[in-house]
Amino acid sequence: MTVKDLIDSGEFKIINDEGDTAAEITDVFCCDLLSVAMAHAPGGSAWVTVMANMNTLAVASLTGVSCVILAEKAEMDEMALSKARQQEIIVLATDKPIFKAALTVYGKLAK
Repeated sequence: MTVKDLIDSGEFKIINDEGDTAAEITDVFCCDLLSVAMAHAPGGSAWVTVMANMNTLAVASLTGVSCVILAEKAEMDEMALSKARQQEIIVLATDKPIFKAALTVYGKLAK
């Protein structure tokens, strides 16, 4: 599944889609501890988190995740959103809890 496929599913709100929407999503990863995410987030994954800040974007860039999904109504401030655009990191959002958001992505991967 590509990031565009996930966006087109309508399951997630688009926060920033300036990036590689053709990137493959090969896994889903849930974590709010940035040091753990930096060490273990698989490249190509959809990373589900409530951490909506500049450090999250740095970790996303370092790990090569395909997109970041902000769960539980987490909101990115304008400075972080500007950085996401600059670094071309796709950011989506949902009101769902982290686990349910991850299950949504996982269900689409399993098809």
